[in-house]
Amino acid sequence: METIKVRFKEDGLETVEIQPGLHLLDALLARRIEVQQICGRRGLCATCHVLVTKNAHHLSPPTQRETLTMSVLTGARPNSRLSCQAKLIGDNVEVAFPEGLYVDSFESLEKLIGQRTQVPILHPITGDVLVPANKIIIRAIIEKMTHLDFDIGKVKYTDA
Repeated sequence: METIKVRFKEDGLETVEIQPGLHLLDALLARRIEVQQICGRRGLCATCHVLVTKNAHHLSPPTQRETLTMSVLTGARPNSRLSCQAKLIGDNVEVAFPEGLYVDSFESLEKLIGQRTQVPILHPITGDVLVPANKIIIRAIIEKMTHLDFDIGKVKYTDA
């Protein structure tokens, strides 16, 4: 059976081969890239957000849900896709990753207290930068974020 190649820009263009019709997320997981998948592949969060740098036309068109999620994603670009929604239909797709670390709860933020961020800390739904890169995370920063809602279950979308 024919396979589809997906290349990862950050890995020196290392290639993974997977079956046609699988999602781009399956290629990320095959490459052992840690993806939080907070929404369980429903296209409700930004944690599987990728940038398609080559052959975007070899992916299925964005779903309505993906389009809606991307409309609220702060860091979305014209070549942004949610890897859980994009099916592979052609060969030699190349992806890059947006800079940042998605957090899913205040508990995960609290675990970072005292550490200097290497990359921006991002909200899992909107992609907003919660803590810029190269900042030391202190309790006062986290206390300023108590109004934020990380609950994916409260996000309501309707499928057409």
